[in-house]
Amino acid sequence: MAYVSLRVRRMRRLTPRMVRITLLGDDPAALVDVGPDQYTKVFFPLPGQQRPVVPPPLDADSGVMSWYQQYLAMPDDTRPPMRTYTVRAVRPELGELDIDFVLHPEHAGPASEWASRAAAGDEIGFLCPPHALYSPQAGAAWQLLVGDETAIPAIGAIVEQLGCGTTLRAFVEVAGVEDEQRFQTSGDVRIEWVPRGDRARGEAVVDAVRAAEFPDGAPYAWISGESDLVKFTRRHLVRDRAIDKQSITFTGYWRKGRTEEDNGREKVRRAAAGEPLVEED
Repeated sequence: MAYVSLRVRRMRRLTPRMVRITLLGDDPAALVDVGPDQYTKVFFPLPGQQRPVVPPPLDADSGVMSWYQQYLAMPDDTRPPMRTYTVRAVRPELGELDIDFVLHPEHAGPASEWASRAAAGDEIGFLCPPHALYSPQAGAAWQLLVGDETAIPAIGAIVEQLGCGTTLRAFVEVAGVEDEQRFQTSGDVRIEWVPRGDRARGEAVVDAVRAAEFPDGAPYAWISGESDLVKFTRRHLVRDRAIDKQSITFTGYWRKGRTEEDNGREKVRRAAAGEPLVEED
């Protein structure tokens, strides 16, 4: 694992609540493309800093838990706010990558606040290499994607890289129609944008999946977003649709009422106790 510094090159508002920030790195070799839903840790400067103070680099044999422990051991006045983000696109030949940030004006965390004020030349830290989970089986008859706003960057990248003839159905929960996006694709793609309204996050899209008529054949499913959304969607697919657990990729991008640091401490505790790092049900 290694850290690289990235500078803001340009910004583009995609929707009222999402901005695409193109970042420039000095080491193009560090910007690798590992898959359409690739994600990594991003570090933001504390107030008054020009750039974040990142943890010391780890050697190649160090595991994820060692990295978390090193990060959490940093003093409070220097430990940078850290969040996990999808790399929407990467252009190594230009030393560029794009990250799409969801903006939360009313409940802004460190990432949303930074993104809402970002200007050309601002710096963040980036952990290399990124990781990716999307891995459809060759024999899948079709693909199912389910998520909320935080999953839109990965869903967009997956849709755009589909081969001709691939059937994909997606269900995406958003605040309203103004948050919908359009993607170019060679696949047979149908996206149902599910407005949240005044319901709790995740409820509307889980209900939409439950009520949907699926294409014939066994699918490959990919579910990401708020943890309860992921848990209840996966439970429905396994218990009610009899979809093989091995055909489902799932990851909770975030959890209501918890920060990235809270999640990191919980993973360290689970690892020390010999418990599974991810709750499957």
